[in-house]
Amino acid sequence: MTIRAIAAHQQVNALVFFGVDCSIFGQRKGNWLNRPNKIHFAAATGEIAQEALSALIARYGQTTMAEAEVIVALGGDGFMLQTLHEGTALPVYGMNRGTVGFLMNEYSPDDLPERLANAEEALTHPLAMTAQTADGKIHKALAINEVSLLRAGPQAAKLQISVNGRVRMEELICDGAILSTPAGSTAYNYSAHGPILPIGTDVLALTGIASFRPRRWRGAILPASARVRFDILEPEKRSVMADADSRSVQPVRWVEVVLERRVAHRILFDPGHGLEERLMSEQFA
Repeated sequence: MTIRAIAAHQQVNALVFFGVDCSIFGQRKGNWLNRPNKIHFAAATGEIAQEALSALIARYGQTTMAEAEVIVALGGDGFMLQTLHEGTALPVYGMNRGTVGFLMNEYSPDDLPERLANAEEALTHPLAMTAQTADGKIHKALAINEVSLLRAGPQAAKLQISVNGRVRMEELICDGAILSTPAGSTAYNYSAHGPILPIGTDVLALTGIASFRPRRWRGAILPASARVRFDILEPEKRSVMADADSRSVQPVRWVEVVLERRVAHRILFDPGHGLEERLMSEQFA
């Protein structure tokens, strides 16, 4: 994915704050837009999501993406990520018509314009992944949640980890490693026993997956400005794939990851149910 989300002049205000260095997340409460009536509805392919799409279009109409003020995404977190990755610069309000709905609001067809007008807006910057595969090709992708390195064969992966050009771990023997944003810290990172990162903290989580050596390594909290590089050791014997929000390349020789502050994604939540509250609640579930 290219950084085309900042190409159009009318989109710049939404994505680049004229040289002001934004934190990973910001939040604006209420009245981000007065009763938007130009809504573009999008839905996952599942039956429940498609039924909701038909019902909402029948009730509120459908606006083309080019003319819309807001996107309403119907599905689960996977479809929300897909919608955000399209890079339109429009705010996205998700309603859960899928399986996992951490990034989604509760589904209700009623009073949708009022809900949109009162929604809280969270801004998130993605991780930019650059990876070289065995054929020498360079692959680039953006990840809102995390960039993962995963073993792609029966042998454990051997990774060398560098931060800002300095080798910090000579050899990590593992099933893989995850570099996560605060928004993604409750997803794959949390399942791998990584920390939940509070919204507003300018940090990233680096977490090993089934780390074998060093056996006691618990991962690391890195500043959001960090440039993280993974070099694959013994790549012919220990094949590794790289994954950016479910978009994968393999076999990789090295992977570099940095926070891409030139791109911002806008997610809308019902008042009192934004990312900060969701992350807090997850820790006490």
